[in-house]
Amino acid sequence: MTKKLIGRRKDVRLRTELPVSLEKATGITRDMSASGAFFWTSGNHAVGDKISFAIGLKGGSGMVWSCEGEVVRVEPRGKDVGVAVKIIRSTVEPPKGRVNQVNGRE
Repeated sequence: MTKKLIGRRKDVRLRTELPVSLEKATGITRDMSASGAFFWTSGNHAVGDKISFAIGLKGGSGMVWSCEGEVVRVEPRGKDVGVAVKIIRSTVEPPKGRVNQVNGRE
């Protein structure tokens, strides 16, 4: 990772593999932070696309991090594509359906 890229990030990235659900596909995270995520998935995605996705959180709690964001980078790899997303709004959803605002602008 270049110093230039590190300097543009506002939050620390955590390397982790978690399941990702999109409208018409699934995937797996490579890394994520409070303000962005990178995941491998299928489908067509382009820089500037608005995207909604959910990341299943660890611990067996069933918690899901539901996000809306903007695609900022794509990396084709065979049949898959790496998608880097800047998160614009997100909520954490417990298994019982209660929703808590995490990172939104209302």
